[in-house]
Amino acid sequence: MNYTGTTFRPPFEANSLLLQVTIGCSHNKCSFCTMYRDTPFSVEPMEQIRADLAEAKAYVPGARRVFLENGDPFALSADRLAEIAEAVHEFLPAVETIAMYASINNIRSKTDEELVRLRSLGINELNIGVESGLDEALVLMNKGYDSKEALYELGRLRAAGMDYGANVIFGGAGAGKTRENASATAELINKTSPYLIFTGTIHADPGCPLYNDMQTGRFPEPTFGEHIDEEELFLRELDVENCLYFGLHPSNVVRMQGWLSRDKQAMLEEVKNTRQRLQNRLGDVPVRYGEGAILL
Repeated sequence: MNYTGTTFRPPFEANSLLLQVTIGCSHNKCSFCTMYRDTPFSVEPMEQIRADLAEAKAYVPGARRVFLENGDPFALSADRLAEIAEAVHEFLPAVETIAMYASINNIRSKTDEELVRLRSLGINELNIGVESGLDEALVLMNKGYDSKEALYELGRLRAAGMDYGANVIFGGAGAGKTRENASATAELINKTSPYLIFTGTIHADPGCPLYNDMQTGRFPEPTFGEHIDEEELFLRELDVENCLYFGLHPSNVVRMQGWLSRDKQAMLEEVKNTRQRLQNRLGDVPVRYGEGAILL
């Protein structure tokens, strides 16, 4: 299999076949992200994709799930995505789901008819960096869309029968705005009903604009207490069913996962327990390590 640069995938795609169809990220301007900062966006030739699928067929002929790489393969045209999906089914006929990273901007470039066509070819369960439902936070993170556009495009996606997983970033609006961020994001999630919510807290590594803003104080980082309060309010205001809440990223202050709404009260209890455990550090800003990890 051919891969260029560093390959990223969500943790819950650990057992999926990873197939590179793009390199880098078509947006590559999120203020907090360095994943593809030095990797120009390009498209893998169809000949290489077919060669990779032929190789995959020799090793995992019974593969049932494929995750397309890299940053946002849904940026490809509907025709190219359809061609890729058809090739996947040709070489790996047991595949049921073709997932990938995507963005709100990627959905915007597809017609309703194209979305329905792609869903019919097995493309589903897109992993989307929604990040926030608060416009102020979306501007700070330089996402390239506002909450109204996100609501509209996610609605089109669901109307086409596609499920999506929402990446949510606590603290994306900065210190002092955590309650507003929690409420606005919960409202957006409630209206669009993802099958999965993947949470993390705002962090930045050297090489991205947000890191500089954090170093100079232009972006005030939330404290432990603010992150905990934001997650508690977010959870309380969520009203979704049959949704996996995946909060095990190392950047999280509260590490937990469960099913909504079944495990909602148990998760709120874990938030309460974490607040109690960190009661002497609630006013501190977390010290970060690789991938924003917090040593608790």
